[in-house]
Amino acid sequence: MKRKVILYISQSLDGFISDNKGSVDWILGNNKEYIGDYGYNNFIKNIDTIILGANTYKQIKNELSPDKWVYEDLQSYVLTNEKIKDTINIKYVNINIKELINRLQQEKGKNIWICGGANLVNQCIKENLIDEYQITTVPVILGNGIRLFEENNKKIRLELKEIKEENGLIMGIYAKR
Repeated sequence: MKRKVILYISQSLDGFISDNKGSVDWILGNNKEYIGDYGYNNFIKNIDTIILGANTYKQIKNELSPDKWVYEDLQSYVLTNEKIKDTINIKYVNINIKELINRLQQEKGKNIWICGGANLVNQCIKENLIDEYQITTVPVILGNGIRLFEENNKKIRLELKEIKEENGLIMGIYAKR
């Protein structure tokens, strides 16, 4: 069976994945003391490969988790033009996203997570590479920032598979029709 490509990401109510400073500190539910995981553990148990754009990788490595690579149990692919030496679980690649995903889908394994950022997501949309969209909407209006979806993307019809609410956040799971 072909490995599924899943976009798993959060956005503001008005469609931004970060504010105008690149920050994601607004991704919180109604109760700041809430200790749930918003479905992450259920999601990640079916993933063994993650694809990130260079800016998302840098944000995770430099700001969100500077002391430890948070996805060390996954095989990570970072799309970048920079020449960076691969590690055991991080490969830095300068390849067309369609070629990379086609190659990964030929390999045995679990599902493939498109982590972000917006540029990578929209490249995947243009090539219709995403099988499932798991988008969590955070109850905040940012007004500006980095938009998840670009204008002039191709039309892709989706089917709502599931909707959940957790601590004020709404997760919608959509599959290609």
